[in-house]
Amino acid sequence: MNDIKYIIGIDEVGRGPVAGPVAVGAVLFSTENKTAMEERFSNFKDSKKLSPKKRNEWFENIKKAKNEGLLDYKVVFVDNKKIDEFGIAPSIRSCIKNSLKFLNVPESDSGTLEFDSGTLVLLDGGLKAPEEFVNQKTIIKGDEKEMVIALASIVAKVTRDSLMCRLAKEYPQYGLENHKGYGTKAHMTAIKKHGISEIHRKTYLKNI
Repeated sequence: MNDIKYIIGIDEVGRGPVAGPVAVGAVLFSTENKTAMEERFSNFKDSKKLSPKKRNEWFENIKKAKNEGLLDYKVVFVDNKKIDEFGIAPSIRSCIKNSLKFLNVPESDSGTLEFDSGTLVLLDGGLKAPEEFVNQKTIIKGDEKEMVIALASIVAKVTRDSLMCRLAKEYPQYGLENHKGYGTKAHMTAIKKHGISEIHRKTYLKNI
């Protein structure tokens, strides 16, 4: 750990829904702030295990930590049309690449990430960072094991959920505010009644 300057956690949200974008969250902090981060977020949980209210409270704490210069985060989307065109896996890879690209790196001359062994990227599940990040580790259930991945899952989940609630006002017939685009029974019934909209993933709905 002595050679590591920055730690990044990455997680994705929205792989499975039949509507809306996929999102990737990335959280970065300097190892100089590791103790402060561990003290502040010691009771971390995967976003899926938090209630919406708790997720929002965590997100507010994360935003406060960003404003204090303790961390930086980015959430990047790929919309349903690009998912239909390119597929979900390439879309997630694109999100990961761009989330890393747009992170603000403190105390860096260029303000961008260094692709050397000084940057450690921790990713959830089967995710991988671009190969130039030579020091990366994919962790099964990483959002339950690594604080920085859990924080990435929270920023991605809250940001995507907020977007889906805004889209619900444009497409009120689908109940997006309730299921966030996932293929629930109520959602599928609404699709059969009202048809496939501009925000639905057509490749996920071939049997409709």
